[in-house]
Amino acid sequence: MQTPLELQIQTLPDSPGVYQYFDKDGKILYVGKAKNLKKRVQSYFTKQHDNYKTTVLVKKIVSVKHIVVPTETDALLLENNLIKKLQPRYNVLLKDDKSYPWICIKNEAFPRVFQTRKMIKDGSEYFGPYTSGKTVHTLLDLIKELYPLRTCNFDLSKANIDSGKYKVCLEYHIGNCKGPCEGYQTLQNYQDQIQAIREILKGNFKDSLKDFKKLMLELAEEMKFEEAHKIKEKIEVLENYQAKSTILNPKITNIDVFSIVSDETMAYVNFLQISHGAIIRSHTLELKKKLKETDQELLELAIVELRERFHLLSKEVIVPFEVDLGENIKVTVPKLGDKKQILDLSERNAKHYRLDQLKQIKIVDPDRHANRIMAQMKKDLRLSVEPRHIECFDNSNIQGTNPVSACVVFKDGKPSKKDYRHFNIKTVEGPNDFASMEEVVYRRYKRLLDENQPLPQLIIIDGGKGQLSSALKSLDDLGLRGKIAIIGIAKRLEELFYPGDPVPLYLDKKSETLKIIQHLRNEAHRFGITHHRDKRSKSALQTSLETIPGIGEKTMVTLLKHFKSVKRLQNATEKEISEVVGISKAKKISEFYQTLNPKKE
Repeated sequence: MQTPLELQIQTLPDSPGVYQYFDKDGKILYVGKAKNLKKRVQSYFTKQHDNYKTTVLVKKIVSVKHIVVPTETDALLLENNLIKKLQPRYNVLLKDDKSYPWICIKNEAFPRVFQTRKMIKDGSEYFGPYTSGKTVHTLLDLIKELYPLRTCNFDLSKANIDSGKYKVCLEYHIGNCKGPCEGYQTLQNYQDQIQAIREILKGNFKDSLKDFKKLMLELAEEMKFEEAHKIKEKIEVLENYQAKSTILNPKITNIDVFSIVSDETMAYVNFLQISHGAIIRSHTLELKKKLKETDQELLELAIVELRERFHLLSKEVIVPFEVDLGENIKVTVPKLGDKKQILDLSERNAKHYRLDQLKQIKIVDPDRHANRIMAQMKKDLRLSVEPRHIECFDNSNIQGTNPVSACVVFKDGKPSKKDYRHFNIKTVEGPNDFASMEEVVYRRYKRLLDENQPLPQLIIIDGGKGQLSSALKSLDDLGLRGKIAIIGIAKRLEELFYPGDPVPLYLDKKSETLKIIQHLRNEAHRFGITHHRDKRSKSALQTSLETIPGIGEKTMVTLLKHFKSVKRLQNATEKEISEVVGISKAKKISEFYQTLNPKKE
């Protein structure tokens, strides 16, 4: 007998719409959209899910409700509204639900222009919202500089003005207002100013510049040079503001640009509004993933949200890949030219925003930062578990002498220096990287097994296929093959080699995963070289101690501290040595090195 849930799924229509999942308590779990409701909902219950959260979601679903809509675009809009209203646990979370400032042109005889965070439906015009208060203040300062407007809230009806009810205030006397309250400025003249302000707020500076230049020439012809100069200053203010905003071909107008950058847990969608070749608005929206949503799904949702939030009416959007926004919006995916340039700029904004957020998280919440890095490394390196404990090996045998190896340990993506280990090669004669790697890997994990110490989730071998094969032999001998992930990194092209795979993996040069691997490799190299130098110096010192008659260890240490190396000591004159250890000892040392090198005078 079929369950109520199975019956609900079976009777779903093959139409576009929105579906809602509920748990046993009637609490909403998830809202989704679909071209075909029946096929989409059935897919949740008929296929194996890679994502653990999706598996948990499906287990909790007890009932399904749906709403049929005419088109998929309508489904996208409805989905967005329902997610915001219901806040289901398993849906993408929009992270910046806050109010933004607007610029209001008040619905009155002589309109005031001011900033507000409240929209009142009284016929007034609202421009925005603006994501930066600084942008609002800059625009209002620009408007104030160009067009004297009233700031009082008097009722400037014709009857009140004609009756002489109001008197001009200080703003009139200092030149910030033309005195419409006493009839010194006509309504038509004031409305012309308001129309020019509307165009500026839309990003169109062309008409205002044209009118100011025309007025400047007229005043100059009338010999009113002081007034003409004031108009010239206004033109310079307007041109300066326009120059800061314009970055594109002025013919590109009324277009919205969207780009997305995402990782395992978050997505960042940047939006730029373009008008007359100028960016008049920029905003980045954070979306928290819940069920491994694709970039296409996230970008479609974000575009709908941003167009609704900012009251965007453009007929064309620029995006990095195809998205379905309905028939009324033209979707452009540019490859070259000005539009590709502005898309690249949007992507750079999204990346910078993401980096800023990650830096803040790293400081405020290091555990969350580590979790994100580990999840990203697991995905990038195709691992079955997160590499919380990583060990990296590097050999050092400069000029074939004193071969040593280093093992560095990273935990949660950070160096764990107390766990670093040096290895002196015991069973290998001469410079043999492959045999040395086989020896140290065997010794390292034989000891960890004998002492019941935790094993790493990932081993990185500094070298190509040869060193990786040598390390694998040791893991085979210890029965650890397949229990610990192991990869080799080749120095020249940062190629990552996997056992049994002839094709190397190349990571994005800017990826955090590659940066951590490079940090591991560099640490192993530094740690190994330091030990190798210490060993060579000790060997050279030991040789000198054993060979020079009448010279003890304390004297040699004093000399090496002064001359820094045995080579410099050999090249020093008897007088220079005597200044450090006295004439008698200096003579013995000088005679000894002259015997070794008869050419020395």
